[in-house]
Amino acid sequence: MSQEPVICFGQQPCGFLPRRFLFAKFQTARRLQAELGGRIVFFYHDSDHDPRETQTVVKDLTTCATQRFNFTFANKIQKKYSPLYAKRVDRAWQASLARQLPKYLKSEYVPAFEAIQADNVADFCLEMYQALGLLAGIEVMRSSDPSFREQGCEIEDYFVDVTYENELVRARYDAAHGLRLHRGGNSYIDLPAQEWQRAQVSPSRDTRLRWMQSVIKCTHYVAGAGEMNYLDTSEAPEIEFIKRDEISDSSDAYLP
Repeated sequence: MSQEPVICFGQQPCGFLPRRFLFAKFQTARRLQAELGGRIVFFYHDSDHDPRETQTVVKDLTTCATQRFNFTFANKIQKKYSPLYAKRVDRAWQASLARQLPKYLKSEYVPAFEAIQADNVADFCLEMYQALGLLAGIEVMRSSDPSFREQGCEIEDYFVDVTYENELVRARYDAAHGLRLHRGGNSYIDLPAQEWQRAQVSPSRDTRLRWMQSVIKCTHYVAGAGEMNYLDTSEAPEIEFIKRDEISDSSDAYLP
C-alpha cells in the first residue's frame, strides 16, 4: 500500500505578521493537498536564533509608506544568541505597537495582536498566524520540541542550547573548539566544556533537511527560492520537491 501524502514546508518564525513568502508556502501546500490528498505539516524552525528573522515589513494603509518593526529584546545576549523560542516578549513593546497597528492592519486583527499572552517570540508569532487563520487543518511540528529532537537522526553539524550569562543561547559545536558563539567575522566566544543531551541539539542549515525528514518522513516538500539553492535533495531522494508559488512583495508582511 502506498504511503499517504505528507506535504511539508519549513520556516523560521518570520515576523509577528508572516512574510508573504510564508503565506505562499501555505497556499502551495493547500493546493497540493487538494490535488493529492494527505496531510500538511508545518515544520516550525523556532530553534533559529537570528533576530532578523522576525523583522516585519508593513505598509501604511493610507500612504503605502513602508515601515519595519521587530520585537524589543531584553538584552544583547538574548537578541543575538538566544533561540527564537527563548527570546522573551516585552509587554510594553506589545502595548506600544498595538497603538500603531491600525495604520497598517485591518482593525479587526488588532485585538488579536493585543490579546496574545505568549511569553516568547516563537509562540507569539505562531499565535498570530493562528489568529489569521493560516494554521487551520495543519499540523505544526517544532524544532525546539524536546520529543522531536529526541527522535531526530544523528547529525555532524549542529547547535546546542546551553546557558551563558543567565540566558539560554544557541551555541555552534565545532569539533576543534567545542561550543562557540559567533561574534562576527573571525571572532568567537568559546564556552566552557560541558556535556549535553540530545534534547538540546538542533541542526545547522546544511543538516536541517536530513534531520527534519528523519522525523516527519514527508513525501512532498514545498521549498522557497532560497532553499532550492542550498538544499541537497540527494539526501532525501524519496521526497518530491516543489517550488513554492510565486508571490509579489515576498518579504513584506502578509495582510488579510
